[in-house]
Amino acid sequence: MSRKRRNHSSAFKAKVALAAVKNDRTLAEPAEQFDVHPNQIQDWRKRLLNDADQLFGRGRQQREETDEKVKELHAEMGPLTMERDFLERGLERIHGPNGKK
Repeated sequence: MSRKRRNHSSAFKAKVALAAVKNDRTLAEPAEQFDVHPNQIQDWRKRLLNDADQLFGRGRQQREETDEKVKELHAEMGPLTMERDFLERGLERIHGPNGKK
């Protein structure tokens, strides 16, 4: 009889992979502890070790991208603010300071 397919959260995968990296035990022991196949633990462990450099570099890259996006948005805000003020003054001339006819 086959087992129903399970979807594990990324937090669980990280916990199991870290346990596999930290411990000097065989893969069978954490597999039994977490009720996961040893091959799956080995895959998660490999992914953790292979992608660790990206995890630590991602923060800087995201921060730089965010800074660039903020600069672009600030550059767009200037002309839009001027246009809004111009239109607001035009409406005041037409409808008066309270915006009524």
